[in-house]
Amino acid sequence: MSWEAEDVTLVDMDWLRPHEEIKVRNRDKLLDMTKRWGGFTKPLLVDSVTGAILDGHHRHSVALSLGLKRVPVILIDYLDDDEITVGVWPGCGLDSISKQDVIEMSLSENLYSPKTSKHTISNHLPPIHILLEELEREE
Repeated sequence: MSWEAEDVTLVDMDWLRPHEEIKVRNRDKLLDMTKRWGGFTKPLLVDSVTGAILDGHHRHSVALSLGLKRVPVILIDYLDDDEITVGVWPGCGLDSISKQDVIEMSLSENLYSPKTSKHTISNHLPPIHILLEELEREE
């Protein structure tokens, strides 16, 4: 299965749950590019059950910075989807991480350090262009 632009859904920012901190410098670069593009060009990857962000923490932070109400996402059943796996980045301080660890962290008040979880996705996220004006509106 591969994802297409039709698989992208707009979800309420309040529902999303990060599990990892971001690198502010990377977010600021992405913020500038997002403003220049006038919208989002790549969706976030999110667990459909919990709202845990699996891929797209910097895009989520950009959306927060811009005061957006919604963001484009692809929803997956993370714990049951064998096409996405999780490991750790070298030097993150952990030997391993599980999908359940990611979900539990997203539901807690804490966050992993930046570049802790490394998700491998068999599908590529589709290119999109959703205007900021559309994301500023509530559904």
